Amino acid sequence: MRTEKGFTLLEVMIALAIFATLAAAVMSASQYVLGQSARVQTRLLAGWLADNHLSELHPQSATLVMGSKTLNQRFAQREWRLFQHIASEPDTGLLRVELSVSPAGSDQALLSVTHWLARNHD
Repeated sequence: MRTEKGFTLLEVMIALAIFATLAAAVMSASQYVLGQSARVQTRLLAGWLADNHLSELHPQSATLVMGSKTLNQRFAQREWRLFQHIASEPDTGLLRVELSVSPAGSDQALLSVTHWLARNHD
């Protein structure tokens, strides 16, 4: 009788099970990384939007109205909601601007910023 060399069916099945498990783990990890990447991108865009809005407020600091308001803006092909609260800081001549940025359909703020502006007297 001649002895044949090779893998048995059981060994092939075990190898396939190991590779399938590894492939599932890699897919799960890659989906997690993609999800994290999307969240980081959204937070980065929210930060840029907040910076842009605060930069627009600087030249207007002498005429800013105290109080709260909600603004809807389109930025980076997305809809955003900005909640702005402006209050005067007593005895400092500063304005405190609190700004929260969230996606348009969400009440959860992605970014909250507190910024102080010098009240310009022209």
